[in-house]
Amino acid sequence: MKITAAVARAANADFTIEPVELDDPRDDEVLVRIAGVGICHTDLIARDQHIPVPLPAVLGHEASGVVERVGARVRKVKAGDRVVLSFLSCGHCERCEHREPSYCHSFVALNFPGVRADGSSGMRIGEQSVSGRFFGQSSFATHALALERNVVKVTDEVALELLGPLGCGFQTGAGAIMRSLACEAGSSVAIFGCGAVGIAAVMGAAIQRCKTVIVVEPQAARRKLALELGATHAIDPMHEDTAARIREIATAGVRYAFDSTGIGPVIETALGALALHGTLGVVAAATPDTSIALNLTAAVIGGWTIKAILEGDSDPDELIPELVRHYREQRFPLDRVIQTFPLARINEAVAAQHRGDCIKAVLIP
Repeated sequence: MKITAAVARAANADFTIEPVELDDPRDDEVLVRIAGVGICHTDLIARDQHIPVPLPAVLGHEASGVVERVGARVRKVKAGDRVVLSFLSCGHCERCEHREPSYCHSFVALNFPGVRADGSSGMRIGEQSVSGRFFGQSSFATHALALERNVVKVTDEVALELLGPLGCGFQTGAGAIMRSLACEAGSSVAIFGCGAVGIAAVMGAAIQRCKTVIVVEPQAARRKLALELGATHAIDPMHEDTAARIREIATAGVRYAFDSTGIGPVIETALGALALHGTLGVVAAATPDTSIALNLTAAVIGGWTIKAILEGDSDPDELIPELVRHYREQRFPLDRVIQTFPLARINEAVAAQHRGDCIKAVLIP
């Protein structure tokens, strides 16, 4: 079938809006008409070849939409179902069987090569093959082919076009606080960076009823929003001594710290903010040369844990419906974080997100 997609043709270049030929769904595939798809940092580093997805490619990996057709072996969803598309996992390796699909043994092979297992991509422009299957979906388009494992059915009672970021960015931030770190009610947490992932972490901390929620963010508008969504304190790292301010707020340090920036010196500051036996969670897709300095003696005496977190350590089939329920009950107001753009204005949306004019850009085909 003919669809319209945003195509990445070269690193560091604009996306182009083009007609693309999409295969009919195979027996194990699900054809989804896209309602909305978030722009994530991972899409951009894939376009720019920090993740070596072959170009040209259709990217996009946090979408929502309506199922139009399903293959003969699909049982989880049917035509007409409303779904969120998330990352792909195999379902049968040791980690998947332990309900840890983000650590699927085949995660890289399933989500990044741009092709099915047989080498086909499912997408063409004329005679030219186009990389598809990005995170099992390639959803910067009017339609996408997904699989049973990476579609999650959602309720009819919410604005479907806003739910896509639950498939990655919001799932990562909220899941880190609610699942991976499992912050207890009454605990303290410092959240570094208030982009989409960091703001989702703030909302997750409010759901967990954390007593002290400190955000560290240079943009005033984001600090203000974080305070409205559940943060108790906000620090401007450009004009305040972050480490000193955190110790003023939490004299013994914070039980948890969470970094969404991927910036080495920021992560080191977050580590130094921990209380005895505290835990630091890190999630960002940093550049390959990013490293941190760790004083081993201080870490041992402090009993610190550094926990790397992928996709919030969540099972999408569990966490996404939970976050939708919190959204319906106004405890996870994702609509306050999102700005929508037509798919055709993807480059404008990327620029706005890069400038900080919006926190999460969602494309509407």
